[in-house]
Amino acid sequence: MPPQPIGETAMTGAERQARYRAARMTNAPLIRIRRPVDRRSRIQRWNDTIAAAVELQAEYATWLDALPDNQQDSALADALRAIVDFDLSELVAIEPPRGFGRD
Repeated sequence: MPPQPIGETAMTGAERQARYRAARMTNAPLIRIRRPVDRRSRIQRWNDTIAAAVELQAEYATWLDALPDNQQDSALADALRAIVDFDLSELVAIEPPRGFGRD
């Protein structure tokens, strides 16, 4: 996602360079934050995602069982039932293809 503009109009290249040089002249430490690279294979990411979905479905089943009797006919209970009744067995049975020796 591109950075948000600072002013009304976009800066010119010279203005951007002047701002960069002024920031470097302050001798403030430059802090760069980089996201860690996900080095898992596609198969491992698939298996982890499916395992998380199954785990969430079990948590929602527990939540549905813990609902009081007066909320069993509510929209919340209907949504929880839809999640619990969703059949994940086909997704669990899928084995993604291995790819060209990289997995």
